[in-house]
Amino acid sequence: MRNYILADNQELTRLALISLVKQDDDKLYVATDKAGLVELLKEHEDATVLLDFTLFDFSDVDQLLIIGERFALSQWILISDELTPAFMRRVVYASHQFSIVFKDGPLSEVREALQTVSRHQRYISQRALEVIINQQQAAEEERPSILTETETEIVRAIAQGKSTKEIAAERFSSVHTITTHRKNIFRKLGINTAHEVIKYALRAGLVDSSEFYI
Repeated sequence: MRNYILADNQELTRLALISLVKQDDDKLYVATDKAGLVELLKEHEDATVLLDFTLFDFSDVDQLLIIGERFALSQWILISDELTPAFMRRVVYASHQFSIVFKDGPLSEVREALQTVSRHQRYISQRALEVIINQQQAAEEERPSILTETETEIVRAIAQGKSTKEIAAERFSSVHTITTHRKNIFRKLGINTAHEVIKYALRAGLVDSSEFYI
């Protein structure tokens, strides 16, 4: 037996979801606001919550994540007409409790999400996944501005296959100085390896594909 909490203020959507969710001995509860949702989660901590975030009285994504963390056994399927790329990315990276589908998507996606969540796995619809990936790529393409001119030149040199010692010699700097620049570059770009520097340099247009070395 599974417990479901339906947190959606659109009557037609509620009726449709009830028909999809109600199976045999499964229990279905309805919450009309955040306070009611929390009270139901206190009684059924392992429930699966079907939530339209955009229609509920959450002030921001942090409130949602806090409630999810508070009820760590709960699982959430976010079903909305529209969720921003930043919101989806934040939720997906913050916790594996949250799955995402869209109301205007096919019913098969909702069914698949319910089946996946029942196996304690997360489900992200193809559309949501594409939005998250595109947002990530857009954020990465904007990153050149966070690097100084010197750091950008060092990124280009790394992508061309030059060692720290070679870069130091070319720039009449010490190895220690170049190593410090590398650490700062890795921190700013959120990366850990020279190979990731190469991929970044290619995406940012800092080098041509014929210039880099792997």
